[in-house]
Amino acid sequence: MKRIKSFATVILTVIFTVSLSAQTAEEIIEKSLKAMGGKEFLSNITSLYTEGDIDVMGMVGTMKTTTLNGKGMRQDMDIMGSMISTCYNDSSGWSMNPMMGSYAAETMPEQQYNSGRDQIYIEGHFLNYDKNGSTAEYLGTETVSGVDAHKVEITKPDSTSSLYYFDPETYFLIYTIQQAEMQGMIVDNAMTFSDYRDVEGYFTPFKISMDMAGGQFYMTITFKNVELNKPVDETIFDKPL
Repeated sequence: MKRIKSFATVILTVIFTVSLSAQTAEEIIEKSLKAMGGKEFLSNITSLYTEGDIDVMGMVGTMKTTTLNGKGMRQDMDIMGSMISTCYNDSSGWSMNPMMGSYAAETMPEQQYNSGRDQIYIEGHFLNYDKNGSTAEYLGTETVSGVDAHKVEITKPDSTSSLYYFDPETYFLIYTIQQAEMQGMIVDNAMTFSDYRDVEGYFTPFKISMDMAGGQFYMTITFKNVELNKPVDETIFDKPL
């Protein structure tokens, strides 16, 4: 009889722990969305435009990014006179990088497009992750930037996953490790977010540091201008002929 009770206790404990983890992950994401402006406010942002300075492995330049929510994201980096463009729309993606010998726009491989497509959504990682078929799991805490950050893993339907670390006091996102396609391989890219500021009710980091492909590539972005709901000409997301 004692064995039956013990077994039942173990089962109930496992069920409770799994349920608590799922609920905790959801709560952390909800608190993060609230900290950034709230679900309703974020859902009503139609576009996001940013300008900033970048440092890529010691090479400095500027970067402009335009996101039209659900339609497209285009990023243009001017590094030492070379214009590097990356673009995702709702059906495909393209890129152009003269520094890598690519002087014409080239269509992205499917795997690369799929790994970065979420960028066409403002706060696409969290706002509707469950509706997009992704799942979230709470993995406890881990020390990041001197704080015991909440750690959440989000797994997409294609089985690729990303780790997100949230400040336990502000619930701002402070660190991520994301899987992405690079030159035909899946690599881990780490990003650190800091200097959050209020832009018309939208709280966003004004500094992002990137450690890509396990230290093979470093980049720091310092934003100078962030604008919401600017009119956007959708043709900027079309692949140049």
